[in-house]
Amino acid sequence: MFNARLDELNDYPFQRLADLLAPISPRANVPPIVMSVGDPRHQPPAFAAEIIARASDRWNEYPPLAGTPEFRAAAAGWLERRYKLKPGTIDRDTQVTPVAGTREGLFQAALLAVSHGEGRASRPVALMPNPCYQIYFGAAVMAGAEPRFMAASKDTGFVPDLEALPGDLLARSEIMYLCNPGNPQGACAPLDHLKRAIELAREHDFLLVVDECYAEIYSGDAPPVGGIEAAATLGGGLDNLLLFHSLSKRSSAAGMRSGFAVGSPRTIERFNRLRSFACAATPRPVLEAAAALWNDDAHAALTRARYRAKIDAAERVLGARYGFYRPRGGFFLWLDVGDGERAAKKLWAEAAIRALPGAYLTKPDARGINSGAPYIRVALVDEVDVVEAGLSRLAQVL
Repeated sequence: MFNARLDELNDYPFQRLADLLAPISPRANVPPIVMSVGDPRHQPPAFAAEIIARASDRWNEYPPLAGTPEFRAAAAGWLERRYKLKPGTIDRDTQVTPVAGTREGLFQAALLAVSHGEGRASRPVALMPNPCYQIYFGAAVMAGAEPRFMAASKDTGFVPDLEALPGDLLARSEIMYLCNPGNPQGACAPLDHLKRAIELAREHDFLLVVDECYAEIYSGDAPPVGGIEAAATLGGGLDNLLLFHSLSKRSSAAGMRSGFAVGSPRTIERFNRLRSFACAATPRPVLEAAAALWNDDAHAALTRARYRAKIDAAERVLGARYGFYRPRGGFFLWLDVGDGERAAKKLWAEAAIRALPGAYLTKPDARGINSGAPYIRVALVDEVDVVEAGLSRLAQVL
C-alpha cells in the first residue's frame, strides 16, 4: 500500500531529538531556550507584510508556475549584484524559477536528475556531504538513488574531499548535493572547490545541486563565493548546475516559503515541467513581496550584522572551549562536547537548553563510525542577550 522506501526515512533529526528528550523534565526555574532549530526569530522587513496586504485581492488567482517577470527580474538582479556578474548575465525568463522554499526545490531536484538506472548496469548514486541537511538524503531515497556520503569533517576543513571520490562511483552518480556555506559546520567552499565540483559534474554528466540558502549570513567583509561565480570562471554557462537561494535566512522570512532556483535554460525548462505536476506554486502576493525583498540589500546587511553580534557573544562566552571556532557562514555552532546525545540530555535536564546531537545530522561511515557523534549543533537564532544567556548556561553545565 505504501512506498517501501519510506521505511528508510525513519530517523528525522528533530523527531529523534523529541524522542530523546521526552522522558526528561527540563530545569524549571529558568525559561527554556530552543537552540536546536535554525528558525529565524527576527522579523522580516515591515514592507513585506504591507505589500502582501495590498495585493490581497489576488488570493483568488492560481499562482503562475514560473513566477512573475518582476520576481524573476529581482532574483536575477540580486544574483548579478551579489556575485558581481555583468548585467544581463542571467536571463530572467529562461534561467530563474521560484520555489516554495528551498526544501521543495532540493527534494524535487533528485526527481529531476535520477533516472532509476536506465542504461546503467547498477543503481544510480546521489552524492551528498556528511553531515548534511536531511532533505538531501530523503530526496535521494525517494528518487530511487543510493545515497553515498562525502565526509566533511575537521580533517577535510568541513568540506568534502572531491579528489577522494573514486572514478567508478562518479560514473554511477546522477546528482551531487553541496551546501555552501555549510550546515551545520559553517564552512565556506573556496572557488577552486566549486570549480572542481562543476568540472566533475560535466565530466561524468550528473547534476550538481548547490544549496546556498545561507549565502547572505557570513562573517568578515568578503562574502562566500558561489557556484555561479565558479561557473563564470569556467566560461559562464550553467550546464549541469542547479543553484538554490531562499528568503528564509536572508530576510528572516521562513514563513513566506519563498526561494528560487537558477540554472541553464534546459535545466530550468525541465525542472518547471516536473514542477507543473508536483509543486506548490508561490502565490502572487508573496511573489510581489519576495521581489521587493530581493531588490533590497539594506535589510540583509542589518540581519547579517545581528548574526555577527551573536557569534561575537559566543566567542566571549565559550572562548576556545568545545572546539569553538567562528563559523565562516551561517548561524550554527558545531561544538565538540565528547558525546552529543549525552550533552543534549544534560543540557535539557540541567539548563533547559535544547541542542541537536551532531549524530542526528551525520551518517555512519563504512566502519560504522558516526563522525558527528561527539558534536552538538547550536543555533544562534534568538536575540543577543538570549543567546549569551543560553551559551552561559551551556558552558556552566558542560
